[in-house]
Amino acid sequence: MEKILISACLLGQPVRYDGRSCPFECSLINLWQAKGLLVPVCPEMDGGLPVPRPPAEISFGGGPGVWAGKARVMTGQADVTQFFIKGAQAALDKALSCGIKTALLKQKSPSCGSCRIYDGCFSRSLVDGMGVTTALLRQNGILVFGEDQIDLLSRAIANQK
Repeated sequence: MEKILISACLLGQPVRYDGRSCPFECSLINLWQAKGLLVPVCPEMDGGLPVPRPPAEISFGGGPGVWAGKARVMTGQADVTQFFIKGAQAALDKALSCGIKTALLKQKSPSCGSCRIYDGCFSRSLVDGMGVTTALLRQNGILVFGEDQIDLLSRAIANQK
């Protein structure tokens, strides 16, 4: 079985903006981890952001808008777009160097969200969209799933064989 890119926070690493993790308990994850198939990544840290860090959201346009130069990733105080771009590129480089074709990334994240992200207004409202890293991975043919889509990921992996 091929390796899978995974958000480090889902493996219990305290890399989230608030200094915490959000471990995802799942028998498949445990099995894949035991087999050495999971390649952890935290694009925000790899892009140079510290832990903890201010929360960030993408202005209208989501990850694809960032890559098109039409959207920015902002905290309440600063534009952190370049950190997110650098981290996304690092995640892609890691995926390509490991021959990875699938990823399991943290939903709602401005980097890793694959279906829904926060609206960019810090209103705690979600909108349909994807994060900066997810957009780049998908542009490069890597299938990205959120932790709530583990069954879809499992089927995609089975279909790759």
